[in-house]
Amino acid sequence: MSNKDILEQLDESKFVLSELIKNNDSIDVINSIANKFIETIRSGKKILIAGNGGSASDSQHIAGELVGRFNYDRPGVAAFSLNTDTSIITAIGNDYGYENIFSRQIQAVGSSGDIFLGISTSGTSKNIINGFKEAKKKNMINVGFCGSKLGEFDEHCELVFRSPSKDTPKIQEIHIIVAHIICSILEKTLFPKY
Repeated sequence: MSNKDILEQLDESKFVLSELIKNNDSIDVINSIANKFIETIRSGKKILIAGNGGSASDSQHIAGELVGRFNYDRPGVAAFSLNTDTSIITAIGNDYGYENIFSRQIQAVGSSGDIFLGISTSGTSKNIINGFKEAKKKNMINVGFCGSKLGEFDEHCELVFRSPSKDTPKIQEIHIIVAHIICSILEKTLFPKY
């Protein structure tokens, strides 16, 4: 790979980020999601997160930032990635089908007022959609992270953040930037440094 190839990739990332920065509606959605996370934690509720592939890793990453720390030491936040228990995932996948690996976990541990953050670059992942459906049954708050393509998230979620790209790696790059912003806002609001 030449330096030119690297610079092209960086320019593409810069372009997608600049598209996000120019989109006031997306900035408002990020702010609304951060506020919803804050309200949920203040109410003694929890955040459940799930995704597939790279988005599964993002799910774990976000939960880790909330439970552990983001910028500084403070109490942990009740957040759980539904991607982490391979015994549960494989048992549900085997007995009920892969499309139910998240909905079954939400059925087991989700409560009214909790948040389910579903991450899917396509916005059409069946197991995430089924997770949203189960979360609605439990009177949970559905938040979606997806790409710019129209998927099914709008009909299932109270809030949807759309990364301004159709390219999976670029969508995921923006998702983690936005997740970091939300973690930072939550941390500063709930646990201001003194």
